[in-house]
Amino acid sequence: MDSPLGDPATTAWISTPVDARLLRGALEIERTARGVLPHRLPARARAQAPENLAMVEAQPSGVRLAFRTRATAVELDVLPTKIVYRGAPAPPEGRYDLLVDGCPAGRASASGGNVRIVDISTHSAVTRPGPAGTVRFAGLPDRDKDVEIWLPQAEITEVIALRTDAPVEAAPDRGRKVWLHHGSSISHGSGAAGPATTWPALAAARGGVELINLGFGGNALLDPFTARAMRDTPADLISVKIGINLVNTDLMRLRAFSPAVHGFLDTLREGHPTTPLVVVSPLLCPMQEDTPGPIVPDFDAPRLRFRTVGGPAGHSHGRLTLRVIRDELSRITARRAAEDPHLHYLDGRSLYGEADFAELPLPDELHPDAATHRRMGERFAAWAFGRGGPFAVPGS
Repeated sequence: MDSPLGDPATTAWISTPVDARLLRGALEIERTARGVLPHRLPARARAQAPENLAMVEAQPSGVRLAFRTRATAVELDVLPTKIVYRGAPAPPEGRYDLLVDGCPAGRASASGGNVRIVDISTHSAVTRPGPAGTVRFAGLPDRDKDVEIWLPQAEITEVIALRTDAPVEAAPDRGRKVWLHHGSSISHGSGAAGPATTWPALAAARGGVELINLGFGGNALLDPFTARAMRDTPADLISVKIGINLVNTDLMRLRAFSPAVHGFLDTLREGHPTTPLVVVSPLLCPMQEDTPGPIVPDFDAPRLRFRTVGGPAGHSHGRLTLRVIRDELSRITARRAAEDPHLHYLDGRSLYGEADFAELPLPDELHPDAATHRRMGERFAAWAFGRGGPFAVPGS
């Protein structure tokens, strides 16, 4: 739903500095010459990250402005950096989702911005600078209310200024639990209609929790610096979705994978020894169920699609496929759960499996569409936050 723009020229605007009081879902906020840049990894982790991860962690999936106001009109000046992959169709404009008292109330885009052109094969990139833009929402109800503006999940977004036609204060702390989630591009929000409708955002809304989304497109790779960042982040609930990126990058063999999973979980437990922790295995992805990576984009298809070039599975050499990873994650979590009663395992095919693929196939053979994001969010919420679930309130 798009909000009417109103008449900005006749509005008496009040400017409010954007800082950590108003931003949720970021682990760190960088001060820039113009404003602030939310980050989903702290500086120490970013210093150790490769360039492609440094790019996606700055895409603010799950990051939102949250404030309380009586304002009926809101303007947000931003400098987006739009990511374009060389040879691929231009992506849709980034969406800003407006929520009022937790309910969808508008969606808008920002014009202008930088354009970062990435070679998907080499990960080299050049940036073409552009002007800042303004996102406007008008016609909000004339009463005190909680307002959230979710930033685009796949556009680096420098927030320059916030203007409203009534004073703003930071949204009150309502005592909601914090859910810290890490995953791949699907968790990041690839294919979702907007930032508030990625599957983690939808599940968080149903569970009544505050989301910190560390879904990093192409980069759920058991990186130690990501584990340390999660270890050091206060959280009441934690989940990690592991597997698809390790297969489609052909990054490691089974001999390295199993100790890496143990090491990642050990690091999380250093900071969160008894926090409910869910390990989620990969969703169904037919092209990589029994065929290892790597995968490559197919630009000769009518629309962007991915295909694997991994050849035969070669299980005797320990090459990873989704089926191998699910079996190993199930084994690892069962063994650890004997001493860690707060550790849980979820087979990703319960979120998206064979019947779902028949009804809602993956448009590019790898990523789900908006309807699938909604289905996954609903299913995860029912499993995790429902009666007896690992994230449920005790006694519910």
